[in-house]
Amino acid sequence: MINRVVLCGRLTRDPELRYTQSGAAVASFTVAVNRQFTNAQGEREADFIQCVIWRKSAENFANFTHKGSLVGIDGRLQTRNYENKEGNRVYVTEVVVDNFSLLESRAESEQRQRDEGSGYSNSNQDNYSQSKHPASQGNTGTQNKQADPFAGNGQQIDIDESDLPF
Repeated sequence: MINRVVLCGRLTRDPELRYTQSGAAVASFTVAVNRQFTNAQGEREADFIQCVIWRKSAENFANFTHKGSLVGIDGRLQTRNYENKEGNRVYVTEVVVDNFSLLESRAESEQRQRDEGSGYSNSNQDNYSQSKHPASQGNTGTQNKQADPFAGNGQQIDIDESDLPF
């Protein structure tokens, strides 16, 4: 039997690092993964996938990633259930991460954070193109247009920040 999950996407928030009573580190986070197609309105949708990572890997993941980080995830799908305070049964499906990869350099990540923090609108000019081309991450403005010949055919694309999945 096979239970493997491989994801490539961006973190929707900073990983939440906690420790169990026995001292084991556990981090939980959500990865936004763009779908390959657009909906009837021509908009690209994303899936938001819950993930959990354990022990030293959890500490490393929490230390080296943050909201918006482009990551590769390898793990397995797990389901569990519990009874909440109201007495209702709650079912949870999540990816238990075995391995992860950082898919952008520290410099690219820091540049993206600076651009987002300053409200620089061109940093997210072509979200789909950048998610498909990790090598174009960190390029902004006209540099992005030159580096990715498929990004809007030289035309500026206006994307409202409320349209972004993270």
